[in-house]
Amino acid sequence: MARTRDIPDALITALRDARHVCILTGAGVSAESGVPTFRDAQEGLWANYDAQALATPEAFLADPALVWRWYRWRRDLVSEAMPNPGHYSIAKLAGLLPRVTLITQNVDSLHQRAGSTGVIEFHGNLFDDRCASCDTPTTADDTVDIPVCPDCGGNLRPGVVWFGEGIPEAALRNSSAAAVSCDVFLSVGTSSTVYPAAGLADLARDNAATIVEINPNPTMHAGSFDFVIAGKSGVVFPELIELLDV
Repeated sequence: MARTRDIPDALITALRDARHVCILTGAGVSAESGVPTFRDAQEGLWANYDAQALATPEAFLADPALVWRWYRWRRDLVSEAMPNPGHYSIAKLAGLLPRVTLITQNVDSLHQRAGSTGVIEFHGNLFDDRCASCDTPTTADDTVDIPVCPDCGGNLRPGVVWFGEGIPEAALRNSSAAAVSCDVFLSVGTSSTVYPAAGLADLARDNAATIVEINPNPTMHAGSFDFVIAGKSGVVFPELIELLDV
């Protein structure tokens, strides 16, 4: 079998022997489906705006209508994106191993659309809405510039985690528990620099897991991983599936 990536036999053995595999995915996985990252220059009407400046509580307080317009544009953009081979192969991996926990920093639901279940959404979901005042989950009225909460009358907001906000308690608790209990931890398409997500690999290492980085360009933390595979998830994961499913 010809290999397109340098995937060590020892890694395949570790995956086959694992009782629990934990996967953390980042923006690089979605970028392969055409979803722009926050580091990419924005296009069209939003070319003059800084995405990181719009995705903050302060921006929402200052101009909620502007933030809502931007998020509706992002929802339309993401709705047109399709899961890529990496998404589908990660979903298939769950059927080949005893237990797989998938944690994603992405908010686009592409993992779920590819068939993954029980996904821990570390930064929330782009298509969810909640009240900025009482935190009640609800569905926003897209016919108005600034939708309001039916319970308290406060402004509704997108149900994502903005810069400067904490990770939802359940997501952080469940992710940490998975990192502590797994035998193999895969960090995929993420820079490994944004905490607390980047700290999950440290938790896994401290509890004797084999830790693996899969990224087109090795990150600044690549030296701390047991295996580093330089490649896109849409190329590497189909090959992992082929090597495991024999």
